[in-house]
Amino acid sequence: MRTLNLGILAHVDAGKTSLTERLLHAAGVIDEIGSVDDGSTQTDSLALERQRGITIKSAVASFVIDDVTVNLIDTPGHPDFIAEVERVLNVLDGAVLVVSAVEGVQAQTRVLMRTLQRLRIPTLIFVNKIDRSGAGYGHVLRSITGKLAAPSIAMGSADGLGTRAARSVPYDAADAGFTSRLLGLLADHDDALLAAYVDDETALSYPRLRDELAAQARRALVHPVFFGSAITGAGVDALIAGITELLPAAEGDAGGPVSGTVFKVERGPAGEKIAYVRLFAGTVRVRDRLRFRGDEEGKVTAISVFEHGSDVSRDSVAAGRIGRLWGLGDIRIGDAIGVPRTTSAGGHHFSPPTLETVVAPCRPADKGALHLALTQLAEQDPLIDLRQDDLRQETSVSLYGEVQKEVIQATLANDFGIDVTFRETTTIHIERPVGTGAAAEIMSAESNPFLATVGLRIEPAPIGTGVDFGLEVELGSMPFSFIKAVEETVRETLRQGLHGWEVIDCVVTLTHSGYAPRQSSAHGVFDKSMSSTAGDFRLLTPLVLMSALRQAGTKVHEPMHHFRLDIPVEAYGSVLPVLARLRAVPRSSATRGSSYLVEGVVPAASVHALERRLPSLTSGEGVLECAFDHYQPVHDTVPTRPRSDHDPLNRREYLLRVVRRVSG
Repeated sequence: MRTLNLGILAHVDAGKTSLTERLLHAAGVIDEIGSVDDGSTQTDSLALERQRGITIKSAVASFVIDDVTVNLIDTPGHPDFIAEVERVLNVLDGAVLVVSAVEGVQAQTRVLMRTLQRLRIPTLIFVNKIDRSGAGYGHVLRSITGKLAAPSIAMGSADGLGTRAARSVPYDAADAGFTSRLLGLLADHDDALLAAYVDDETALSYPRLRDELAAQARRALVHPVFFGSAITGAGVDALIAGITELLPAAEGDAGGPVSGTVFKVERGPAGEKIAYVRLFAGTVRVRDRLRFRGDEEGKVTAISVFEHGSDVSRDSVAAGRIGRLWGLGDIRIGDAIGVPRTTSAGGHHFSPPTLETVVAPCRPADKGALHLALTQLAEQDPLIDLRQDDLRQETSVSLYGEVQKEVIQATLANDFGIDVTFRETTTIHIERPVGTGAAAEIMSAESNPFLATVGLRIEPAPIGTGVDFGLEVELGSMPFSFIKAVEETVRETLRQGLHGWEVIDCVVTLTHSGYAPRQSSAHGVFDKSMSSTAGDFRLLTPLVLMSALRQAGTKVHEPMHHFRLDIPVEAYGSVLPVLARLRAVPRSSATRGSSYLVEGVVPAASVHALERRLPSLTSGEGVLECAFDHYQPVHDTVPTRPRSDHDPLNRREYLLRVVRRVSG
């Protein structure tokens, strides 16, 4: 039996979880359809999800269509939980993007579709809620083509829009308009198809067009659009048929070397780690020892796979399937199991968090428990990026928005019994080098208390390239473990630049190296005072790197969001001054009927204030869409962030802290 790992994605409230319930019911997995409002859905299993009526964590359910086992992954729709979506994208064979027939294409819809297209994930579009008042057909199709820039075609029409009797009417071979539109769309991506049509119109039968549609949909070249309602079930049968016909089932060699990706980690009732793994090749069995993250290794103690709705205990999981693995105590989200996959996508698919806040326990006695709890939450969501400041005894977390902060607060209270407060949310800036700097510390020099020689050069790199580490020394000039220690310390040290912000888009090159070979004292015992260790390089590297960075200089940048503001025409005069005060820069504006559409950029720090002001300025009719766009240099007062490390910018204090003495 073939397997299809299918993601359900949407803007919040488009009906994604309701569609998941309808699909499970249609496949006979559940007898009764759950309600998001009542908190009775299959995939929203967390108490917090049921209380709030939103998806916070991705969830997996399974069902069978004909000869295909579908592992359906329900993902969060709220932009504050976009990190959950990012992890799921790495394991999908195909996706269904849900669009509301009432609200149409929304901000998150565009972000998701751009990413699906960039990763070339085959995607069907389901226009939901055709039974709701205000549902549309033509303008929704136009917005899918225009706003999503997605080559798409409606697979049917819709009757009775806005009523409980609304239904989807599939097109077939008898619909000349449909076959003509289908041919035009497919010919855009296949010159041979167009040539065949020109030579002989009768050569292109309807079955051949459907076969070509399936082929192009599986290559993510075109996106079939289905209309329906998850609540009434209208159009869902056509969508189910489309899922098996138009999306590619997983293929993999169950007998080959093991290769998989961890996309979710959770804790079991006894606190044990459970890793969700999409297996691309090979077979994993209970008691197998698996390698991950290079040199790490763990023994699988139990396995469950998803079948007929939930997961069931099994002795193995094979290529193409999703399994839950126990026993891998050091596993992390994003780890490759066995042989790493070679993909061109690489890196993060969505923007990083642009906000952060300090978390403090209401009871001082909970300080240790809070750190442990946040560490466990960071295992499940690495992008909250725990930042421990031992000097001030404070812990910071990164955020996408205020809703995420509220969820963290509720999770700590409900799951760990820890009540916390948050300081005011602040914006996360970044630093980029503006020049080139170099520094070196030579072993045996009076000013260098470490048994190591390290020379580093740092220089700017193209925007978006992150941090690249290179060598100008021979790879065999010293043990590889020492070179690795330098590289790891470089990346860690650059998390705090000259002004305390992370340094990105740079190249760091190791220009000098040297070490003291392993030596023994007179009694033949290893003598650390005479021999270099990785610790020498880890302690010396921050001093050298920050000296080079100080010479290069950095520029602090703030995150900027692209905004799209739809407001009544009469509100434009009152909204414009507010945009100016919030440092928003409109770049285009146009009237559309009784509305005024304004697009531009706004500092991330101002987005929340704009959201708060908008309802009163527009009598509740304004619609704001925002998404991270780029980083922009700060030209006014440069913001700084207190350091949480031993401050290698202050040599004297640094050496006092790490070696308890001052040299030079």
